[in-house]
Amino acid sequence: MRIKICCIASIEEATLAIKYGANALGFVSAMPSGAGIIDEELIPEIVSTVAPPTGTFLLTSRINADDIIPQILRCKTNTVQLVDKVEHEVYYKIRREVPWIRIVQVIHINDKNSIRESEVIAPLVDAILLDSGNPSLPVKELGGTGRVHDWSISKSICDIIDKSVFLAGGLNPNNVEEAMRTVNPFGVDVCSGLRTNGKLDEEKLKQFIYIVKKYEFENLSK
Repeated sequence: MRIKICCIASIEEATLAIKYGANALGFVSAMPSGAGIIDEELIPEIVSTVAPPTGTFLLTSRINADDIIPQILRCKTNTVQLVDKVEHEVYYKIRREVPWIRIVQVIHINDKNSIRESEVIAPLVDAILLDSGNPSLPVKELGGTGRVHDWSISKSICDIIDKSVFLAGGLNPNNVEEAMRTVNPFGVDVCSGLRTNGKLDEEKLKQFIYIVKKYEFENLSK
């Protein structure tokens, strides 16, 4: 079970997350709304302190390849997380111009149409991330809502598609075990559920990762 700690805002937070066992870190660039947004110039500074094999995810709300590719090159992450819908040509162009980058597409779970959307997108990307935003609002919600969505839809997606699936949306130490048991994702992704007054909370982080690792160990032992 992979653990992605999102909304990383400083070198200190990145170091803390890795210390307790995070497999990946998320860095939120400019968004129309939501939590964890940091100055883009800070992202490569933090990323430069993160050694492999830890994943570094650039969260971008941009939808044009000509905007996304320079942003990837500036931020120097090894993964790009597209939080809004893009045309299929965007994936192809990213593959051509930055072939080393991993592409993760966010699917916002609002109804069962998300299942078909995931099936269509999965062959074009390296992984899918299921979140609780609402891109159809006048001010788009593209993540960081702290809301839980319908996990039965997420489970259906995990069962159907042949790609890694991360589960996000309102996860915290109190519900992550139930989420893993219900959905059985490849990984879990958390932001606001581990924060106190906007800062990454060491105790919440420790508890969350302990629960995930304990669940993983118990299931591997069966």
